[in-house]
Amino acid sequence: MQQSESKIALLIDADNAPASKIEAIVSEIAKYGVANIRRAYGNWKSPNLKVWEECLHEYAIRPIQQFDYSKGKNATDAAMIIDAMDLLYTQELDAFALVSSDCDFTPLVMRILTNGLKVYGFGESKTPAPFVYACSTFLYLETIDQEINSDQGSKVSTKTKKTGKDLKQDTKLMNLLRGAVSSTLDDDGWSNLAEIGGRIANKTSFDPRNYGYAKLSGLFEAIDLFEVQRRNKTVYVRNRYKNYTN
Repeated sequence: MQQSESKIALLIDADNAPASKIEAIVSEIAKYGVANIRRAYGNWKSPNLKVWEECLHEYAIRPIQQFDYSKGKNATDAAMIIDAMDLLYTQELDAFALVSSDCDFTPLVMRILTNGLKVYGFGESKTPAPFVYACSTFLYLETIDQEINSDQGSKVSTKTKKTGKDLKQDTKLMNLLRGAVSSTLDDDGWSNLAEIGGRIANKTSFDPRNYGYAKLSGLFEAIDLFEVQRRNKTVYVRNRYKNYTN
């Protein structure tokens, strides 16, 4: 029997998300399941959302009108959070995809995770860290190109690619990678890349494309502190300068 696809609710904070990236977002979500609920929130009478209006029909996104009742208050966030909670309890969903660069959704993400659902986050590089790290997976929109290839899916933008030197200076990243490698070692000091990726996913929100690399193996290869070895179709990683001899 064929396994059913995961059901995902796509909720877009149109006030804090670029319409130019919607094709890449929809393509990325398709890797995880089907977005059978698609909604975009904002004051659609505002000229700032005109660019969003032009792509709503093409991507079957339902616009949710939210008037600016009070100046300086983000009514869109409140409406989106209320709808998300309603969907959480009334629909049989497997995950949410939240598109925003606003930190106000962090408590919502944590609440959804409590119910055992995954949260896929999308936002610009200005997105505050608490929202980024709260998500199951978060992808910076600057890292995926708008051009979609039917064989490759969404491509990685080379503009955001970090060098090995840049990566080594990222203490948080290096601690994450070293910890995942160390906790998955075999008797010869090698770690299966799939197991490394699983260990990282269980610990925090992570995507190598946020650093400009299409795959985790490419990220490791860019850092000369690790060895990468391919055995048939399986990739292994180990610390380059550690002595594994007895």
